Amino acid sequence: MKKVAVVTGANRGLGFETCRQLAKQGIQVILTSRDSAKGKAAAEKLQAEGLDVKFHLLDVTSRDSIEHLAQFIRNEFVRLDILVNNAGIAPDFVLGSEGSIFNSKIETLQKTIETNTYAPLLLCQALIPLMKANNYGRVVNVSSGAGQLEDMQTGYATYRISKTALNAVTRIIANELKETNILVNAVCPGWVRTDMGGPNAPRSLEEGVDTIVWLATLPDDGPTSGFFRDRKPIPW
Repeated sequence: MKKVAVVTGANRGLGFETCRQLAKQGIQVILTSRDSAKGKAAAEKLQAEGLDVKFHLLDVTSRDSIEHLAQFIRNEFVRLDILVNNAGIAPDFVLGSEGSIFNSKIETLQKTIETNTYAPLLLCQALIPLMKANNYGRVVNVSSGAGQLEDMQTGYATYRISKTALNAVTRIIANELKETNILVNAVCPGWVRTDMGGPNAPRSLEEGVDTIVWLATLPDDGPTSGFFRDRKPIPW
């Protein structure tokens, strides 16, 4: 039976390429996006490459939207094997907020945490029960080195805080599932040429998603509760 994967924020960039690479491995992929037109177009592009990809609308900040996705998976596939929490925002980047945290707006922090931290948690709460049914699952939370406490610096404060919090969520969930075959890890894809990363980033999409796909397809004895870049553990 084919494995089933959900990738959030997947109509472009890392999410889109992750869908492509997982589907190339014979996995049934559910490509999600909050923009219906862009999501459908992205799925159709991958379908045109002969890949088994379905589109489903998903606003990761909406509990109702998450529940509709969960119900769709239960009805259509009965199971879920892989969840890649890729959807994220970085309003700091747009605002050019490289300065002091004292200039950061709490409203911006709240919005960033809602998408980058609360949403992955809500998706795990809704979808991991489908993994528990078969005692198999791989959860990949797309984080960032910007959230590493070991190397915490100034600049982009709201983005950094949201990713540090996501790392905490990753470890807590992994710990609760440590007696199962559901492996939960965080990944820093590096600085990648995406809309968020910009054209001057040194990494290609393929390089950016390599570790994401690796973690999404780990063997049963693979690591859990880790933070990875280039398939190697990095400090929290």
